[in-house]
Amino acid sequence: MSKVGGLTTKFYRETKGVKVSGGQKVKAGTVLTREGDKWKPGLNVIGQMHLTAACEGEVYFTKKKGSYKRAVTYIHIKPITEVEAKKAKKTAEKAAAK
Repeated sequence: MSKVGGLTTKFYRETKGVKVSGGQKVKAGTVLTREGDKWKPGLNVIGQMHLTAACEGEVYFTKKKGSYKRAVTYIHIKPITEVEAKKAKKTAEKAAAK
């Protein structure tokens, strides 16, 4: 779906695909992927085509064998516990005070 002059903004390649990387911290409601069935929702991830984070935490990926020996990538979120959240908040306050 490209014109003679190149891609239009509607079909621009960077707007599709994974929006976060592994090990990145995300908040609830953050968009993880857009427009693609390459990735499947895992733990604490909701959606079918556009995957979003269901809780605050850290992103990680796993691969499993799908049908016809095709590898399927699952996106999971490891939730942050309340203790870690408080600890992160305190360190942020100390850094802001300096």
